[in-house]
Amino acid sequence: MGTTKLPQNPQQTFRIVENIGIAKNNSNPNQPTWSCIIKNHLSQGTPDQVLSLHTQIRQHRLYISGLVPLIFKACASASAQTYGKSLHAESIKFGVFTDFHIASSLLSMYSRCSNLIDSRKVFDEMPERNVVVWNAMIGGYLKNGDRESALNLFEKMDIGRNSVTWIEMIDGFAKSGDTLRARQFFDKVPLELSNVVTWTVMVDGYNANGELEAAREIFEMMPERNYFVWSSMISGFCKRGDVKEARKFFDRIPVRNLVNWNSMISGYAQNGFCEEALEMFRKMENEGFKPDEVTITSALSACAQLGELDVGKEIHYRIKTKGMKANWFVSNALLDMYAKCGDLGQARSIFEGMSHRKTACWNSMISGFAIHGKGEEALDFFKRMEESNDMPDNITFLSVLSACAHGGCVDEGMEIFSKMETYGIVASIKHYGCLVDLLGRAGRLKEAFSLVKKMPVRPNDVVWGALLGACRIHMDTNMLEQVMQEVGGVDNDLDSGDNSHHVLLSNIYAASDRWEKAEKMRKAMVNKGFHKTPGLSSIIPNLMELQIT
Repeated sequence: MGTTKLPQNPQQTFRIVENIGIAKNNSNPNQPTWSCIIKNHLSQGTPDQVLSLHTQIRQHRLYISGLVPLIFKACASASAQTYGKSLHAESIKFGVFTDFHIASSLLSMYSRCSNLIDSRKVFDEMPERNVVVWNAMIGGYLKNGDRESALNLFEKMDIGRNSVTWIEMIDGFAKSGDTLRARQFFDKVPLELSNVVTWTVMVDGYNANGELEAAREIFEMMPERNYFVWSSMISGFCKRGDVKEARKFFDRIPVRNLVNWNSMISGYAQNGFCEEALEMFRKMENEGFKPDEVTITSALSACAQLGELDVGKEIHYRIKTKGMKANWFVSNALLDMYAKCGDLGQARSIFEGMSHRKTACWNSMISGFAIHGKGEEALDFFKRMEESNDMPDNITFLSVLSACAHGGCVDEGMEIFSKMETYGIVASIKHYGCLVDLLGRAGRLKEAFSLVKKMPVRPNDVVWGALLGACRIHMDTNMLEQVMQEVGGVDNDLDSGDNSHHVLLSNIYAASDRWEKAEKMRKAMVNKGFHKTPGLSSIIPNLMELQIT
C-alpha cells in the first residue's frame, strides 16, 4: 500500500483510516499506518485525538496489541486514567498484560497520573520482570517525589542494573533538589555503564539547582560532550543572569546545532539583552540554521521588549511564507509583540483567531491595552476573561489595575482589587503600589495614605514614590508633611537611598512657594553627596514595568 499523507484533524484521520482498512471483517489491518498516525498526533501534542482514533478502532471490534503502549502514553499525556484503566482490563482479557513493553507503559501511565498504588500493584503482580519494568517503577516513584521508595526498590533489584537505572536515580534525586545524593549515585556508576548521558544528567542536575561551579567542575572532567550538556551550561548561567559567561561556553562549542543557538538567543532575550538576541538570531540564519518555534518565540520576545515592530512584522511575514508551525507559544509571542509595540488591532486579530487561549494570552492583551492608555478595552477584556474558563493570575491583576490607574477608573479598580482574594491570589507590594497610584492619581490622597499605613507588607520606594508623586500633582503639602513624618523626615533615605525622592520633595516645596523648605531639602541632598539627575523633575512610577519578570 502506498504512503498516506497524515491528516491534521480527527475527522480527516477517521476518513483516511477507513479508506485504508478499518472494517468489521478486516483481519489484516495496516498497523504501521495506524502507528504512524498515532505517533504523529503524540508528537503534535494532541493525545485526545489519539484516544478518539483508538475509540473508533475499538468500535470495529479490533484489538491491536502493538498500539497499546502508544495508547497508554496518550492516556498519560491527557491524564485520562479512566481510559487507561479500561485498556488495562482489555490487556488482561486478551492475555498480553505480561508483555514487558505493555507493562512498562502501563506502569508509566499510572505513575504520570500520580497513581503509585496501582502502578506498584501492576509491578508486584507481574510473574517476571526485566530491567525495563524495574526502571519504569523506580522512575515512577522519583517523578512523584517518593525518593525513599525508589531507593528501596533500587537496592532490591534482583537483576542487573543498566545505565538507565543509574540515570533515573541521579536525575530523580537531582530534580528533587538533593544534589548530594545524586552525586553519590553518580560516583558509584560502574565504569562500563558510565556514558555521556550519565555525565550530562549530573551536570544538568547541578545547573537546575543553581550550583553552577559544581556543574562546571563535572563539565570540564567529561571525557566527551553532547550538544545537550553545552546547552545546559549556557542555560544555567543565563538563568543566573551571567550571559557573558554563558557566551563563553557557546563560543567553545566545536559543532553547534539549533538547540545550542536557541539556548543562547533565549538567554539573551530573557535577561533583557535584546539587541544581542536579535544579532545572534541573524548570525544563526547566516550560518545556515533554520529557526524553529523556540527561536521564533525568543526573537519575538526581543522585538517586544525593544519595541521593534518592523522587525517583528518581518518575522511574522516569514512565519506565514515559509510555512513555519505557529503553535501556541509562537502565536502568543506574536500577540505579545504586537500588543507591546502598539499595534493593538493586529494583536487583537491574532487573539480572536486563537482556538485555545491561556492566561498568558489574556495578559498580553490586557497589558497591551493598559500600556497604551486603552483602559476601557482592558476592562472589557478582563470581564471577558472572567466569563471564560481561564483564571486570572497576579500579572492579570497588575495589568488591569494599572489600566484603571491610567484611565481614572477608581471604583472599578477598587472592585477588581477586592476580587484577588476570590481567585486565591495574595496581593503583593506591586499590587498595593498600583492601588496607591490609582487613588493618588484620582486625588484621593487620604485613602491612599491610609492604605499605605494598613498594608500587610512594608511599603517600599515605589509605593512611597507613587504617593509623593500624587502629592506633587495635586499640590497637597499637608499630605506631604504627613508622608514625610511617616517615613522619618527629610533626612530619611527611604529604602534605597535614591535621590529621586529628595528631588521630588524639593520640587513640591518650590512649586507651593515654600522656598525655605525647598532650600533646606537641596542642602540636605548636597550634604549627603547626591547629584541632581539631569532633567528629573518628578517621579510618577510606571507601574507597568513591575510586571516584567
